[in-house]
Amino acid sequence: MEEMGNNSQINPQTNVEGQYYSGDVEHSDGPEDEANEVQNENIDSHKDFLAAISSNDEPKYYKQAMQDQNWRDAMQKEISALEENGTWTIEELPEGKRAIDSKWVYKIKYKPNGEIERYKARLVAKGYTQMEGVDYHDTFAPVAKLVTVRSLLAIAVKKEWIVHQLDVNNAFLHGDQNEDVYMKMPNGYDKGGGSKVCRLRKSLYGLKQASRNWYQKFTSALLELGFKQSFADHSLFTYKRKDVFIAALIYVDDVIVTGNDQDKTQETKSFLDNKFSIKDLGPLKYFLGIEFARTKDGLVLSQLKYTLDILEDSGMLGCRPCSFPMEHNLKLEKDNGDIRVDTSNEAK
Repeated sequence: MEEMGNNSQINPQTNVEGQYYSGDVEHSDGPEDEANEVQNENIDSHKDFLAAISSNDEPKYYKQAMQDQNWRDAMQKEISALEENGTWTIEELPEGKRAIDSKWVYKIKYKPNGEIERYKARLVAKGYTQMEGVDYHDTFAPVAKLVTVRSLLAIAVKKEWIVHQLDVNNAFLHGDQNEDVYMKMPNGYDKGGGSKVCRLRKSLYGLKQASRNWYQKFTSALLELGFKQSFADHSLFTYKRKDVFIAALIYVDDVIVTGNDQDKTQETKSFLDNKFSIKDLGPLKYFLGIEFARTKDGLVLSQLKYTLDILEDSGMLGCRPCSFPMEHNLKLEKDNGDIRVDTSNEAK
């Protein structure tokens, strides 16, 4: 958790762990009372949002998703979008070529108040089976550095700018596919018989070159609008004309836009929507696994959900906190054998 703003003191409504206290608030008829009411509303909204994203389970496998009508509808919607976009054509697999596999990834999208907005099913290619020089060539694409994110947010809070968050619908599908890549029929999609495969005409999530193709497409669009690319962080783009300043930061398909001119900010969002079809998520709430809550004193950052996910994956969600990182009264004995230790969880 971190708070940034004009006041270096911690907001009395929060503690150092990013958790909120209700407390007794004295009421008055002045501006301070109105500010407290607005802050309490923001806190309640943020608490509802955190409760929602922490309570709903997302399926990990195709068979799990098929048991819920919401996820079946989401998969059908994804397939329809891919077909309308011309992502692939159904062809016979050429001799000497091999087709890569794919999988479904499921994600619940939330409204700012924590309500479920939609169920998102995304088809992802298993790009780790691609062969360099055959299925792909260049793959590098920069992503936003965390220090850039924190610095941009600090400036926005200090200057009292509104931070907008955008989500690009099917971002990687906008990238142009130059190499010949063939993919097996996805689960739940069967057209053309068992011998047919999908020849990819557009980039698809999971391809090694997909991120690079999308990044080049997005960069070209912002440069066309008059933005300049930062040399310190290639994911940061800035627009400066006289007194107008706008900054856009991209991390894969998530975009943060902030600045001192609302008209230019809206123009930027409209331009990107016409180019790529974006969803305006409103003020920044959740980005890179970090929850954000705006208060009158600054911005509160918390990683509650990320922490709970790690505890759940490691099977330690029900454990109690301990002041000493070792079992109490543990007696150690000399090791006479070669015992292998599973360090996969610790590596996270």
